[in-house]
Amino acid sequence: MKRKLFLVFCVVFLLIGAISVLSACSTEEGGSAISSVSVNEAGELIVTYKNGETESLGVVVGRDGEDGRDGEDGKDGKDGADGMNGSILITNEKTDISYAASKGLRSAVSIVCGFETTVQVGGWFPGYGGTTTKEYSSLGSGVIYSMTRSEGDAFIITNYHVVYDAASNSENGISEDISVYLYGSELEEMAIPAEYVGGSLFYDIAVLHIDNSDLIRTSDACEADIADSDLLSVGDQAIAIGNAKGYGISTSSGIISVDSEYLDMVAADGKTAVSYRVMRVDTAVNSGNSGGGLFDNEGNLIGIVNAKIIDEGVENIGYAIPSNVAVSVADNIIHYCYETEVERVQRAMLGITVATSDSRAVFDSETGKIYIKESVSIHETAEGSPADGILMAGDILISASVGDRCTEINRRYHIIDMMLDVRAGDTVSLTVIRDGAEMTLEIPITSDCLAAY
Repeated sequence: MKRKLFLVFCVVFLLIGAISVLSACSTEEGGSAISSVSVNEAGELIVTYKNGETESLGVVVGRDGEDGRDGEDGKDGKDGADGMNGSILITNEKTDISYAASKGLRSAVSIVCGFETTVQVGGWFPGYGGTTTKEYSSLGSGVIYSMTRSEGDAFIITNYHVVYDAASNSENGISEDISVYLYGSELEEMAIPAEYVGGSLFYDIAVLHIDNSDLIRTSDACEADIADSDLLSVGDQAIAIGNAKGYGISTSSGIISVDSEYLDMVAADGKTAVSYRVMRVDTAVNSGNSGGGLFDNEGNLIGIVNAKIIDEGVENIGYAIPSNVAVSVADNIIHYCYETEVERVQRAMLGITVATSDSRAVFDSETGKIYIKESVSIHETAEGSPADGILMAGDILISASVGDRCTEINRRYHIIDMMLDVRAGDTVSLTVIRDGAEMTLEIPITSDCLAAY
């Protein structure tokens, strides 16, 4: 019995080695690269190429340790890899990461912000001596969110703390001298001037705009493809791309350690207490990575890096704002702030507080991933708020809709984050369960419902 099983493993191991060589040869000779390899029910090794063609390499082994066909699902009481369905997935992790990083690099930028501050010189007491103006700069990263190549225009997402300094002489603390550098063009003479559109101290997101740049027109840069961060789970790959330590754009790789949690800290102004919803990663991030992208194994944006823990007893704990939050904040800023006098996020407020009444881990057999699912209910409604008289304490939230967009509420943050996408004039439709009965309730949103963040 053991001898049969050993033979099966040997055959599979050798096949994987042969497939790797074959894949390399087919690429060198101009053929199509191998996409996947599987063993069908007859025990044949089937190679599928990336151009869609398939090829049988003949009968190799049965799943029960004997040549030929198995019993049902390999569960026939004989030796073999029961329940594996004969599938062998061939991947080259190094190549996958390289592709993902290359894709992410096309949307990556480094950011240099110039500031001025006035400091006292001479004298021991205020009012004595004189003052002088000092110039200094801060370094960070960003991601191209949207781009019109023909116009040389682009919107950039970065962290608010990258472009803000409370000690600067500017009226709002925002740099008045912002330069953006594309990957591969990080030379002083290739700086692209950018204007601040708006931002949020409370979300640590800011949006910059590039106008009429020939470097944008002629580059291979592109806007990032955005992933749905709600579909991420612990263990998914997380590739950070940014201007680490100000040495230029570089990459590092790790995994998602926690898919969603809240990070309590003092904001960039040094005095405001904030609580950011973030993902925790073990990907190496450093000063300068702030505002840079976090990408999945397909090169899609899953977050914006914004913090790390620095402590003698801590290793590899970094944080990123989930892409769904970052994009919602960016869209809100562009909608309310671009070419207006508004500079802050305008978030719709329903006037409710929500609570989690149940939380559990749920395994999804289709994706092979484990997710957290919560039961979210109304804790209370504020008197005189838009929700007053419509929602009641104890209502269990099932889903929320605005226009054509419907969001299932199975995490507490879903309803909170969604308010970033609500605009004045919209109507929010909430499906709830009250006293065992399901009902849909509508709440109109007016400009009075908006709060600056």
